[in-house]
Amino acid sequence: MTGILKKGLIALLIFFCSNSVFGQADSIDFFVQNQMQKRRIPGLQLAIVRHGKIIKTGNYGLANLQDSIPVSDKTVFTINSITKAFTGVAIIQLVEAGKLKLDAPISEYLTDIPDTWKPVTVQQLLSHISGIPDIVNEEEAVLIADDPEEAWEKILRMPNEFKPGVKFSYNQTNYLLLGRIIGQLSGMSFQEFITKEQLEKAGMPKTIQSGFGATKDIVAYAAAGYQYQKGKLRNMFFSFPPFLQTAAGMSSTAKELADWIIALQSMQLLKQPASLRALWTPAVLNNGETSGFSSLLNGYAAGWPVIKRTDHPALAPVGGNRSAVFVYPNDDLSIIVLTNLSGGMPDVFIDELAGLFIPDMKEANGFGLSASLRSLKITLDKVGYKNAIEEVKKLKKTKSGFTVTEKEINGWGYKLISQKRIADALEIFKLNVYLYPTSANAFDSLGEIYEELGDTEPALKNYEQSLKLNPKNKNAEQHIKKLRSSK
Repeated sequence: MTGILKKGLIALLIFFCSNSVFGQADSIDFFVQNQMQKRRIPGLQLAIVRHGKIIKTGNYGLANLQDSIPVSDKTVFTINSITKAFTGVAIIQLVEAGKLKLDAPISEYLTDIPDTWKPVTVQQLLSHISGIPDIVNEEEAVLIADDPEEAWEKILRMPNEFKPGVKFSYNQTNYLLLGRIIGQLSGMSFQEFITKEQLEKAGMPKTIQSGFGATKDIVAYAAAGYQYQKGKLRNMFFSFPPFLQTAAGMSSTAKELADWIIALQSMQLLKQPASLRALWTPAVLNNGETSGFSSLLNGYAAGWPVIKRTDHPALAPVGGNRSAVFVYPNDDLSIIVLTNLSGGMPDVFIDELAGLFIPDMKEANGFGLSASLRSLKITLDKVGYKNAIEEVKKLKKTKSGFTVTEKEINGWGYKLISQKRIADALEIFKLNVYLYPTSANAFDSLGEIYEELGDTEPALKNYEQSLKLNPKNKNAEQHIKKLRSSK
């Protein structure tokens, strides 16, 4: 098949393969199509739950590029670390059964561990704040030794990375130990316990059939994995040894994950609402703060990353930088997006997809901006962005507590660029330079947008000022050389 024909087939499959109560090719399909093209995602599966019912499922693109096999209802995707959310539910089920306490030291359940690990609590394992050393080299995604037993012996001799509760540090050893606790207290393997207490109860036959497929075993209807390396799409293979499948061992479909979310929220998997709150409450560090992967995923609960914010908070299990499950409990909405591209990053765009149901969550309406920036946005949408500096002066005088940081203004500017509002973004970057005249980053961003607009002289001027403020700014240095050589 020629490259042109393959691209055409992929485009058609992305556009047409969906099912919905709204009919074919609705606004959700167009949104997904746009994101897949933008991020060069080969295949994607979608499910949306609203008010306890699945209102849309969608299959888009190709599960297997080599043989042009489209994503279908039968396609299963490796869900990587979303598996940890199932582990969290399993632990809470053991709590409900009276076999476990979240605040108990793990030494109550495990004896063959180093003394330095014994004071760590079950909750600290669940939320990655234990300080126990990691059995996986996260940068290379491999065990710290070739042989699993050798890796285990090595980890037992390593010192703790920090005192329990000091900080968040993503760590697969935590979930290895949770798997051992589940086995010890349930009398069955992690895989057996999850299957009996969750997969069977939620009705997930394809997930059961996949057999915790993060191994080299053949899995029926499995989507192939891909990643871009130096701009070229390549095959990606992922496997975890059985003792680490509590961390990232499962495969599933978007529809079955939606069924699991419905079962979880309707108390089919847990008995008490308080248990669901315990599952979804982020752990608190010793300093009283929460922490997680990023400014968006800013907390971590019992296997569930948390988006902790005033408006539309969410639970957000993510896996392999390619799949995500977002649950918005206050809005009775859940969105599941599975892809076969490592680096597809659906967690970046699911909030915007949720905006199709909850209008004030749309970026265009100011969602994600601070209260002060949202006030400024509302004003500038009326009077024009060329008045940004003057309007900020007015708001500082008239609006109590009005304050905007250099970082959030900069982020807003780039959001406007992503919305193709280049002229408005230019005015926001100008505002940032006005408010933060000693920020090298503010001048660097202003230089970038002038360069994008083809205005060489102001681009050079701002890059030079950025480099003056921060002589180590390699980005400004490289762009200055490039612009001078092109003059």
